[in-house]
Amino acid sequence: MHESLINYIQRHSAQSLSEADIEFIKSVFIPKKIRKRQYFLQAGEVCKYSAFIVKGAMRQYSVDEKGVEHVVRLSLEDWWVVDRESFTMLIPSAFNIDAWEDTEVLLVSKADSVELMKIPAFNEMARVLDDKHSFSSQKRINAFISQSAEQRYIDFLTTYPAFLQRFPQHLVASYLGITKETLSRIRTQMVRK
Repeated sequence: MHESLINYIQRHSAQSLSEADIEFIKSVFIPKKIRKRQYFLQAGEVCKYSAFIVKGAMRQYSVDEKGVEHVVRLSLEDWWVVDRESFTMLIPSAFNIDAWEDTEVLLVSKADSVELMKIPAFNEMARVLDDKHSFSSQKRINAFISQSAEQRYIDFLTTYPAFLQRFPQHLVASYLGITKETLSRIRTQMVRK
């Protein structure tokens, strides 16, 4: 199970991992299986772990006062899952994170993640991912304020084609900030073109 993570770190860093680094990584990442619909984190809890998805699919979402779910993140294999604010600041989360499929993850605590930063390859990977996350967030905010629903869907199709095979239409619509009816209409119009 740890091999996926080791390969991931090596793909995202120009630095090499020593055998001691690999053994330390294996010692601090805890394997866990999460059943479909089981929570990794519930709103109001403090996020104690960051998770690397080895197999499966997860979603991060909030629920408004009307009971409507708002998906902020969808994740598949080789993605990290965490409420970064809760994990970093040790404050209650505003989000739920659950498994959309039976999922296998590797968990790491905040204390161990600090120790992992002493490994040059892990540190470089974390910096690269932080940059990518920042760019992605900026792009998504811009899309919400400047693009039509159809443009956002086309961008989603291009950027995350695998998501359409793994997540149902209502979750994709929520992620895009539109209703499932609007998404259905957009998809129908695209087929006709």
